[in-house]
Amino acid sequence: MLNYILIAAVAYLLGSISSSVLISKGIYRIDIRSKGSGNAGATNMARIFGMASGLLTFGCDALKTVAATLIGSRLAGLTGAALAGAFCVIGHCWPAFFHFKGGKGVTVGAVVALMIDWRVFLVLAAVFFAVFLVSQIVSLCSVTVAFLLPVLCFAFHLPTVECLLGLFVGLVVIFQHRSNIGRLLRGEEKKFRPGKREKK
Repeated sequence: MLNYILIAAVAYLLGSISSSVLISKGIYRIDIRSKGSGNAGATNMARIFGMASGLLTFGCDALKTVAATLIGSRLAGLTGAALAGAFCVIGHCWPAFFHFKGGKGVTVGAVVALMIDWRVFLVLAAVFFAVFLVSQIVSLCSVTVAFLLPVLCFAFHLPTVECLLGLFVGLVVIFQHRSNIGRLLRGEEKKFRPGKREKK
């Protein structure tokens, strides 16, 4: 039990390291949450500051997720890794270090999917880019793969703990995109344009 508590705490704190906020404040002297969509994530970073900043944010968020899941795996095997993945997502979306206002869990969710099963990740990546090529709307891509994540976990007959993790991550990402879903339904969601300052 102590191992699980430790895993949850460490993973949450790692998830709470908001790369986009640190990079935007450290390099540009601007809090990314005050620009564009107001989201502390790689997409908004790319939209406001360019693709290099977006990719840097993506890489940092991916690394913290890998670190969390590896720690969880080392301490408590598959269950520990799943617990770490879940709490890293929670920390990313509601970071203790940044007034509980974080990202939408897409990057962290993508790495969790990779840690769950590489086949699931490849299918999701293919779907994401296919939807993007057609729509150029990142939120639509994100919601689509979030919905598919638990479906694929069950379809590949993965262990129950991984299926539950996939379901949890998918629901969190969809919940975090609730305003985007509203705009999508109204036909108001904007297409992705890197390096362009946009106002909501």
